[in-house]
Amino acid sequence: MKIYSVLAVLLIAASTLCAQEAAPSNARPVSFPSSGGTLYGFLYVPEGKGPFPAVLWNHGSEKRPGWQPELASFYNSHGFVFFLPHRRGQGRSPGPYILDELRGGRGPTLAVQAQQAANEDVVAAMNWLKTQPEVDASRIVVSGCSFGGIQTLLTAEKGLGARAFIAFAPAAQSWGNGALDQMLEDAVQHAKAPVFILQARNDYSIQPAEVLGKIARAHGGQARIYPGFGKAPQEGHWGFATTSAGIAVWGEDVLQFITAALR
Repeated sequence: MKIYSVLAVLLIAASTLCAQEAAPSNARPVSFPSSGGTLYGFLYVPEGKGPFPAVLWNHGSEKRPGWQPELASFYNSHGFVFFLPHRRGQGRSPGPYILDELRGGRGPTLAVQAQQAANEDVVAAMNWLKTQPEVDASRIVVSGCSFGGIQTLLTAEKGLGARAFIAFAPAAQSWGNGALDQMLEDAVQHAKAPVFILQARNDYSIQPAEVLGKIARAHGGQARIYPGFGKAPQEGHWGFATTSAGIAVWGEDVLQFITAALR
């Protein structure tokens, strides 16, 4: 099945892009409770007097998600707190690693079950974020790429008080798993706030933006397929969503979407 054949590629390439030798000085280490135990992450707070609107970023499947300093810098510079929680088994958070679970199981529903379990950590991270004094709990946006894009859409179905959901390349490497595809279609259909789905044209598959994007638009959201980014699918997949060069392409569109959603 396609989802299994690309797992190693995703892990190696994404880890290479995201790994950093040391955390940025403004990346505040934090912890929060989840059903998976005590989990960890990083909080970036902009200069000035809060409370501020916030962006919760869902990382991908890489074992070491790093700190995403370029995304943090972009959102901080526009007055947003940036929160990067590490789901169980990834980064500093203990627990089973999602790719190990996917490699060790069978059946088309395995990816669905793994993503549903991972979403418990996103819910926990969201609940924690809303209690932070620097954060305006009424102005939170959820975003993420790849596996994190899937997590963003699952969270959109639950709502949790977030005002907008921005999903980069959700399931682009696993599209074609009928159970997972249907779960994501249902999630966008029942999203509690506007959804924006973004991809570069040279991603592994642009079916998510085409199929899910049609549903998002029908419910007041947006979808856009941008020109190819970089020279390889992984650059169009992960680099497009997380690097300064990619942000320069989609940043203004995302800010406009957020501004409209927060009105």
